[in-house]
Amino acid sequence: MKEVVPTPLTPMERMQRQRLGQELLKMNKSPPEGICVSRNSDRYDLLEANITGPAGTPYDGGVFNLQIIIPEKYPFLPPSIKFVTRVYHPNIDDHGRVCLDLIKMPPAGNWKPTLGLEGILIAVRMLLEFPNPDDPLMTHIAEEFKRNNENYVTKAKSYTEKYAQQ
Repeated sequence: MKEVVPTPLTPMERMQRQRLGQELLKMNKSPPEGICVSRNSDRYDLLEANITGPAGTPYDGGVFNLQIIIPEKYPFLPPSIKFVTRVYHPNIDDHGRVCLDLIKMPPAGNWKPTLGLEGILIAVRMLLEFPNPDDPLMTHIAEEFKRNNENYVTKAKSYTEKYAQQ
């Protein structure tokens, strides 16, 4: 049987792993409120996060699972973030994709390498607290948020109770 010799890391891969390691260590030592991040596997480019719903929102009491894919050129390219847990929100679609300018490259977005995972995850949690119906992925939910907020809150709470309970 042939021994498998791992290929050496490129300078970009070394930088990415070092940066990710530092960011994860910092978040594990001093986690941001309501956010937990971990590696799901031996892969450096795949992370899991849990975000607790902010108090006083329809998402309060829920724990939302997210998948984070780190691109090869991170931090020069933003991570891809997807909700695994279903959520009723104008800026999160049925496939879990998130509409947030901080995870888009300029000129359409505001990604900067200095943001890092912690800043992005804090922004995602804040999006649960303060939806942006003027830049929606789900236009019908955005319209409901604007025109019939009571109905929106009821549906969002129902999704939280049904899908985001641990």
